[in-house]
Amino acid sequence: MRRAKITIIGAGNVGATCAHWCAAGELGDVVLLDIPQTEDMPKGKALDLMQASPIMGFDSNLVGTADYDDTRGSDVVVVTAGIARKPGMSRDDLLSTNAKIVGSVSEQIKQSSPEAVVIVVSNPLDAMVQRALQVTGFPPNRVIGQAGVLDTARYRAFLAMELGVSVEDISALLMGGHGDTMVPMPSCTSVGGIPIAQLLDSARLDEIVERTRKGGAEIVSLLKTGSAYYAPAAATAQMVEAIVRDKKRLIPCAAYCDQEYGVGGYYVGVPVVLGSGGVERIVELQLTERETADFQKSVQAVKELVASMEQLVNG
Repeated sequence: MRRAKITIIGAGNVGATCAHWCAAGELGDVVLLDIPQTEDMPKGKALDLMQASPIMGFDSNLVGTADYDDTRGSDVVVVTAGIARKPGMSRDDLLSTNAKIVGSVSEQIKQSSPEAVVIVVSNPLDAMVQRALQVTGFPPNRVIGQAGVLDTARYRAFLAMELGVSVEDISALLMGGHGDTMVPMPSCTSVGGIPIAQLLDSARLDEIVERTRKGGAEIVSLLKTGSAYYAPAAATAQMVEAIVRDKKRLIPCAAYCDQEYGVGGYYVGVPVVLGSGGVERIVELQLTERETADFQKSVQAVKELVASMEQLVNG
């Protein structure tokens, strides 16, 4: 049986670590691509990973390149390309620069892998996945943003730490935009089937939710010279696995919602069924009054972000 072909664009910490998870999990053969100015770097990382395969016992092939011809016919393309926000850099600076980078990458994907499912990881996430959709022209179900899996993982980890239980027993869901306006779903949070409200008071749960919202910033403040990459890469690899193995995972992703939840044509975090076709179904939940209000606030923040991006891109 033919192995899946997985291309990861951007060979920095997130991209290279995602390549590691995908190769070690034998999800397919991996192409790690970066810009021509760093051509030897992705080759070096791919070769290093290949040399780990006899030790760890995986048979995935890895190629490092700066040439999109090597990515042709990919089943899944992961986009991690872009710059991180630096001290003194405005939000608009980051938005403008990464919109150009993601736009350029999306043009290449459109030419080299027209049937691929695209997973966007670049930030600001909700705007970047919208940009990828605009430029590729792919069906919306084949352009997805990675945020919900990561945000939910952080939420679950913090709950496990608080309660002293296994992360495996915690089931949770977060929706909305990626960042400060993400929406916790206490009605969809349980531990071993026990509703979270029976184990934590609302004040403490709110504190954990707030820590989750600032989970990325907390890591940045600790690292001083970088940002999170282990968990973002693992979250992306989980999405890749769901697609290449057609697992029909019900997980939160940034998906294109039009009629769904009354969003009106934007990417927001919602629970989806993820399989070989990408987003195969968006699951619409009955939200509580508070959850509805928080979700609408989050959607509005996404709309404003996309409007800013489009103004910058279109000049």
